This record gives sequence, structure tokens and C-alpha cells, in this order.
Amino acid sequence: MGRAGLTLGCVLCALVAGCGAAGRPTTGEPAHARVDQFDSARAWRLVRQQLAYGQRPAGSARLRRLAVRLRPLLPGGYFEPVPHEPGLRNVVGSLPGRRPGIVVGAHYDTLAAPRGFVGANNGAAGSAVVIEVARALARMKPPPGAREVRFVLFDGEEPARGLPEESTDFYNSGLRGSHAYVAANPHRTIAMLLLDYVGNKGLRLPREGSSSPALWSRVRAAAKTVGASSVFPPTIGPALTDDHSPFLRSGVPAVDLIDWSYPGHDVSDRLDKLSPRSLDAVGETVTAAVQRLR
Repeated sequence: MGRAGLTLGCVLCALVAGCGAAGRPTTGEPAHARVDQFDSARAWRLVRQQLAYGQRPAGSARLRRLAVRLRPLLPGGYFEPVPHEPGLRNVVGSLPGRRPGIVVGAHYDTLAAPRGFVGANNGAAGSAVVIEVARALARMKPPPGAREVRFVLFDGEEPARGLPEESTDFYNSGLRGSHAYVAANPHRTIAMLLLDYVGNKGLRLPREGSSSPALWSRVRAAAKTVGASSVFPPTIGPALTDDHSPFLRSGVPAVDLIDWSYPGHDVSDRLDKLSPRSLDAVGETVTAAVQRLR
């Protein structure tokens, strides 16, 4: 999610009733979740493994090598090309079910600048949680008539190298993987959950201003059942342009889980800013939410 998204997102905010300030997170860590379906230790290791590849901008050799590593970690994982963007590809996995289904996604590329940016929270954390949510759900017996669940790691979320970060056209210059996925899979999705800045210490995830209120309520209900309510306060943050935006514009209810108070475009976005408890709170919540939505 680029800062440019906030500029365009403010236009969307005017369309959302009750959009207000999110507030900054406290320094306290989330309590341990009451359930144990999501493996936070595996998610933490997967964050570390992604950071070992260094800076991973879209189309780079490092990101393509990482994609090869991530693909087999998703059930039935495969590459989905991003048209008109040589070298870009989404990584997609799925659990079978009737259609339309549910998408759980995150972007796995990083900013191209500043130099040395490794994207611990802005890229790696969300991707790790998506993969481990997929692993948790794959171990469970689906309910009768369950919906399909797709897990998508989007490429090209960040704008192309050389594009000013303050560009007001972030919706078209970034989000290349999510645009491609929505175009290639029309009428296939009934709900979309996006994981962006979800691993930082003191994590707080108010409802992002453009996120669908009814779907958000179901996420908060899931958080309550797993003991993670403190991470999902009943407040509303700014409306942002992010990988959930193409889904919203196509008429699909979507939620963006993002702690916008986190400095996600700074080189300080490294592993020491993250917390396994935050990954666990989000992972358990999303796992429970998808179970309810299926």
C-alpha cells in the first residue's frame, strides 16, 4: 500500500458514512489467542525467510526466486501471470468448494525505493499469514456445501520503479496483481479479506474507511471468538486505496486489514518491529472468519 493510496483514498472516504480517525496503537502486545488453529511460529519463520531475499520489488530476480519458494506452500499453488506486465505473476492456491468463493490475499512485492527496504510488515507479514491461514484451513474438514477459498499473493502492488510515490494515480499505477486477478476471475468472489500491515508490535486494526461494514462486523465477531478483540477496535480509520479496491469496484464486499499508523514506507520496516503475537491474533481471526464465511 503506497502513501499515494491515501490521497486517492480520501475521495473514497467521503462516500463512507462515519469515517473517522483510527488513533495510534498502544505499545501493549495482544493477549494470547484462546484457540490454536493458526501456527504463528511457522508464520514468523516464513517472514524471516522472505526477508532473507532482501529488497523484492515487482519483476525483480529476487522476487521471482521467492515466488518459486512460496508457490508450493499454498494448496494446489500455481502462478497466474499479470497481463502486460512482463515478469509479474500472482501466486494462487485454493481449497475446493462451490463458487463464487472467498479470497484471502496479501501482496508479496516490496517498494523499489528507498534502497535497502526489506518490507517486514509491508509485504512479508501479510504473505506469511495468508500462507499459514491456508495451511490451517486445509487441515480442517469443510462444512457441507462449503465455498471455494482462494489464497492470492499479489505481485506489483507497489508502483513501478521511478514512479513518484506521491502520485495520485496509485489505483492505476500500482495494484497491478489485484487488477489482473479481478479481471481474470469475474463473478467468482463473494468476499475478499486483504492482509497488509498486520504484524507490527502494538497492532491495532480499526475498520479501514472503504472496507465493507457488514463484512468487517463478521471479522470482528471472529476476533471476539478467538480472544483477539483488542486488535480490532470498534473505530474507523482513513479510506485507503489498496489491493482490496479493485474488488470493491467490481461489487465484491472486501476488508483491508492494515495498521496505517505503522511507518510502512521507511527502511526501519524490519523484523524487530514485528511481533509473533500480532501475527497470531490476525491469523487466528482470519482463520475463524473464513470458517464462518464458508
